[in-house]
Amino acid sequence: MKRFKSRLFALVFAATLLAGVGTAANAEYAEVNGMKMYYEISGEGDPLIVLHGSAMNIPTMGKIIPKLAETRKVYALELQGHGRTNDIDRPITYPDLADDVAAFMDSVGIKRADVFGYSMGAITGLQFTIRHPEKVDRLIFVSGIYDFEGWHPAFKEFIPLATVEMYTGAPLLGDEYRKLSPTPDGFVNLAEKLIQLNKQPLAWEADVKAIKSPVLIITGDADGVSLEHSVSMFRLLGGGVMGDMGKPLPQSRLAILPATSHTAAITQVDLLMSFIEPFLKGETPKGMFE
Repeated sequence: MKRFKSRLFALVFAATLLAGVGTAANAEYAEVNGMKMYYEISGEGDPLIVLHGSAMNIPTMGKIIPKLAETRKVYALELQGHGRTNDIDRPITYPDLADDVAAFMDSVGIKRADVFGYSMGAITGLQFTIRHPEKVDRLIFVSGIYDFEGWHPAFKEFIPLATVEMYTGAPLLGDEYRKLSPTPDGFVNLAEKLIQLNKQPLAWEADVKAIKSPVLIITGDADGVSLEHSVSMFRLLGGGVMGDMGKPLPQSRLAILPATSHTAAITQVDLLMSFIEPFLKGETPKGMFE
């Protein structure tokens, strides 16, 4: 059990070590589906929605948000029960989280935006793109899955063994939650919901294949997501063709980060931006025959 407990913290939540790395941003609340959703606005330019990972918040996303805000108007959200957003009497599910993002955009008057999601936020962003395609320009999908079977076998082995005590036994998680939450004693309830979220069956192959918006898939070569799954998703989106054959490349892209675990995927900010900026601009490297 100790082995699985350490795997939980190393694989999913070590990013909370970044707590306190925030952004110079305007803090706001929006009324969203019975919640007061906390969000921060930073930067100027085209709108970009940022969605954090499970048991995380805006500060724990680290330096990627201020970096994105150098060229974009970033709306960083704290999702149901996370950070300064209150929990409500419903489970946490990806369709509900996706609909919350849509309701947030309606609340603040954003018609379309690019989306950056990490882990739980990536899967939320994918479901948002599936359910509300008219609201999404481009999706940056970091360390996420479209099918439950896409998790690395080691993480799938852990999921049925997760307990509330594993969450509440990590002082950093609980302390960070109590510092920000409007219900500081509600962490057990949140942990129970997140355990159930990990067990929800995901099987969105047909939905992914139907996506029209360009998607940038980013995963670590030692991620909680299997490499085969990321490649399969890329192929569903039209990827895997041979270049230099006189045909345009697909709009979607795949980036594999070397020597990178799940929690390290968002810490390599300069490397991430070298993929993200050209993707958002629609730029591609030129080959010898172009």
